[in-house]
Amino acid sequence: MGKRLSKIYTRTGDDGETGLGDGSRIKKTHPRVEAMGSVDELNSIMGVVVEGLILEGFDELIDIASFMRSLQHRIFDLGGELSIPGFEIVNKDHVIAIEEHLDALNDHLDPLENFILPGGSALIANCHMARAICRRAERNVALLAESEDVNTASKEFLNRLSDYLFVVARSCARITGIDEVLWQKG
Repeated sequence: MGKRLSKIYTRTGDDGETGLGDGSRIKKTHPRVEAMGSVDELNSIMGVVVEGLILEGFDELIDIASFMRSLQHRIFDLGGELSIPGFEIVNKDHVIAIEEHLDALNDHLDPLENFILPGGSALIANCHMARAICRRAERNVALLAESEDVNTASKEFLNRLSDYLFVVARSCARITGIDEVLWQKG
């Protein structure tokens, strides 16, 4: 692949518009730009989580990190998809892959008997942060879908990913031997 950017700033966004991948320009306040930004933020926190998983040094967490790194590539694809109206790259196979990994992790967890709060360790809290950002990205994509065509598989991908991140947080607690922070009523 050739060089993509030779100059980082262009000044073309100074008037409140941004360019899409197809060359068109839209307002930075457009729901498409909001969705793209949330997906970008999701990918950033995923990177934080991946590095945290690797730092822990447990084989199971390194395996999770490997899959999550592959998910970062699909999240980047999703951002590209959003930047070109009508373009689709995320597909049902990507959704199924998340479901399979989610089920495998969930098989090792005790059933939920209470609500769980983000915490216990920085890694667990970051997993929950990633989940929350993923849910925002999902809401932003759903809002965009109210007025424009959006790939159904992309919406499903974000929905499954938020569930997966919740299970990853729980798995981190199990693997590292840290008690989950349970919500206390009242």
